[in-house]
Amino acid sequence: MVRKSIAKTQMIAFWSGDETISGVLELPTGARRHPAIIAIHEWWGLTDWVKEKAANLAANGYVVLAVDLYRGTIATDRSQARKLKRILPKNRAIRDLKAAFNYLASRPDVDPKRIGSIGWSMGGGFALQLAIHEPRLNACVVNYGALTMDPVDIEKIEAPVLGNFGALDRGIPRGEVRAFEKVMKALNKSVDIKIYSGAGHAFQNPGNTRGYRPEAAADSWLGTLTFYADKLR
Repeated sequence: MVRKSIAKTQMIAFWSGDETISGVLELPTGARRHPAIIAIHEWWGLTDWVKEKAANLAANGYVVLAVDLYRGTIATDRSQARKLKRILPKNRAIRDLKAAFNYLASRPDVDPKRIGSIGWSMGGGFALQLAIHEPRLNACVVNYGALTMDPVDIEKIEAPVLGNFGALDRGIPRGEVRAFEKVMKALNKSVDIKIYSGAGHAFQNPGNTRGYRPEAAADSWLGTLTFYADKLR
């Protein structure tokens, strides 16, 4: 399951509360209603790499909205990225993502009963937060994002969850990942966890020159496409 065709790219704006926020919308070919995916960036911001991942998903048949949680800012170094992540209000980010869900659900080319989320690192954590706060979400992919162990939050998750993590990730250690998986299963939630040996944090991103693991990146991306085909098709 690989990229099949060229997606159509649009810059869009939509309402989040009383604010207008922006994002990149990738549209697949065909006039029918499509499943949709909300793509959520890393702490760097809405970079070209995230846009490429959104275009790849669209080429596989999904309407994809890559939301700009930073309101146009892209970090140029780790210090700036760390600051941008720290000052991003969690409640505002969740509000933005729920607004993105509502925007997609209102589009005539989207099936509102087949909308998923995906995120990387910071965005992976927010992909899971959207699953907690939006019961209509139908699938959630967390790529090395922060997890919750709170059974009250986990009980709210209705969407099946796929998690891709690195065994060497010091920020999200294997024990925490397995603990999350255990709570999910105890609460009869659908969860599929992949932990890649020899991989650390951000192993999917080629921009992470020291930590990029091409084989793990390719395998986890294929798993993501398979997961969405099963849950959103």
